[in-house]
Amino acid sequence: MRNMEDDTLIKTMLFDFFGELLTKKQHEYFDLYYNEDFSLSEIAARAGITRQGVHGIILRAEKSLEQMESKTGVVKRWLESRAELEYAQGLARELLDVLDNDDESADIARRLVSSLEQMGMN
Repeated sequence: MRNMEDDTLIKTMLFDFFGELLTKKQHEYFDLYYNEDFSLSEIAARAGITRQGVHGIILRAEKSLEQMESKTGVVKRWLESRAELEYAQGLARELLDVLDNDDESADIARRLVSSLEQMGMN
């Protein structure tokens, strides 16, 4: 079972990948709610509509984002790739730890660690 933080993280990732495909209002309200931490009431006051109206628009945006993910699997594949990259980084660091620092193999391992870190943006 996912916790609320995980759920919010997934929603914001879906927004990062697919947000431009939402309607203008869905995009704006979703961004304010999830990324800018506005309350439903604050968004409603800003937009001049009811809190329930804002909530409905955000729910439709969430549903659209989830449907796009279910059709494409982009976020799932990205998360899987990220996990594999982190695993490879760990293996490269382990390899570097066991190699002699003056050895040509250690230099290769250092370059591998650096390259993997760049890919992971660490």
